[in-house]
Amino acid sequence: MRVLLVEEDRSLGEAVVTGLRLEDLAVDWAVSATEAEERLVATEYDVVCLDLGLPDGDGLELCRQMQDGVLVRPQRLLMLTARDGVADRVAGLDAGADDYLVKPFSLVELAARIRALLRREVQRGSVIEMGDLRIDEAGRRVARRGVGVDLTGREYAVLHYLAVHPGEVVPAERLLEHCWDAHADDLSGSVKVIVSRLRGKLGEPALISTVRGAGYRLDAP
Repeated sequence: MRVLLVEEDRSLGEAVVTGLRLEDLAVDWAVSATEAEERLVATEYDVVCLDLGLPDGDGLELCRQMQDGVLVRPQRLLMLTARDGVADRVAGLDAGADDYLVKPFSLVELAARIRALLRREVQRGSVIEMGDLRIDEAGRRVARRGVGVDLTGREYAVLHYLAVHPGEVVPAERLLEHCWDAHADDLSGSVKVIVSRLRGKLGEPALISTVRGAGYRLDAP
């Protein structure tokens, strides 16, 4: 899942980015409203973590622009701020935020809140079944022929994206856009590596086909 952090404090931003990447989340980081706008125009994010106090603008205005469709609205929006008054929290939620976390905060709590926000997109009991492949979206669990398959966060993200586009040839670029962040190393080889690992873990017959020059397709028997 791809996350955008909008935070001007560089020491805090570095710590948050490092912590969230350890949770297998793809994280981009913007330090200003202008940079955030540029990223939101170009990329669809699952969650945006937005600081309200930015050097060149107010996070509330960014939030309103996302609500109004001026910028691409993420699935979920979490505000991070030192403004802890009730009026501030109400203003943030009324502007379109889904959650509100006051600084200072624990990285463990932030990661848990992001996971909870992502789960809101999936109703309890929501399951994708393709042949003998079963993906429990709420629990982020995968099984084949009734046997659980242990996947990393990145492997799950790639498999899930292919599963929600069944039979469609998905270019590697789209997988990179959704499952990796802008600072990942060796992007061209990363998709191949993850797909290869998925094929090995999911077993035979292979579920993921490579369409030469076009991308990857999930075809469950």
